Amino acid sequence: MRRSALRRSGCKKPLATPGNRAILHGMKPEPLHTTGLCLPNTRRGFLKHTALTAAFFTVPGAFAEELIRTPRQTEGPFYPDHLPLDTDNDLVVVNDSLTPATGEITHLSGRILDARGEPLRNALVEIWQVDSNGVYLNSKDKHAVRDKNFQGFGRFLTGSTGEYYFRTIKPVPYPGRTRHVHFAVKLKGRDKWTTQCYVKGEPLNERDGVFREITDPKQRAAVTVDFAPVKGSRAGELAAKFDIVMGLTPEM
Repeated sequence: MRRSALRRSGCKKPLATPGNRAILHGMKPEPLHTTGLCLPNTRRGFLKHTALTAAFFTVPGAFAEELIRTPRQTEGPFYPDHLPLDTDNDLVVVNDSLTPATGEITHLSGRILDARGEPLRNALVEIWQVDSNGVYLNSKDKHAVRDKNFQGFGRFLTGSTGEYYFRTIKPVPYPGRTRHVHFAVKLKGRDKWTTQCYVKGEPLNERDGVFREITDPKQRAAVTVDFAPVKGSRAGELAAKFDIVMGLTPEM
């Protein structure tokens, strides 16, 4: 069943982004056009200019010698063991629900790049994270009640610019772990590649065992990003930009 476009009320899906439409309708993804970090006055206007981060994207291949490769990290034990019917890039609203997830809405975007700084096209980017109660979309995680209005998992297929975009919530800490978002990148003919994204300035980072496995300060900085207030947002929304630099060159 074809779902209608997202309305200003936030109760319809999917997000109107080119890569997301490609996944839902089997079309070839198109480049994602962006206009920086200033939020338009209406949510419809925001969705029209969705990625929020183009002003900060580097020119493909430029300054490649300065690129720091994103360190690989464990997938962890809580990758969803049953994928939801809704796996698009809006984790805040499940299907056509009228009730959004609780938490600080975050616009998480970036690019998937090879070791030379060239964008990787047709990379399937997956994210998964805990809800506002600290619970994963996994039947083994039963330490608290899960927010059924949070999708917990999403996918986005990159276009020619290598860009991805998700609407999610700012990750929360839970017993034993600091705030983080899990990422997986899947490319045709290659093994699944996983890492994690952390919140800059979070005091728990230095006590997190997985984060501390990264000993190189530059690599730590590469996976630690600002979750900054979005200019013009009356709802207190945040934006975070996380570029992933993989140690490979495209074979496509």
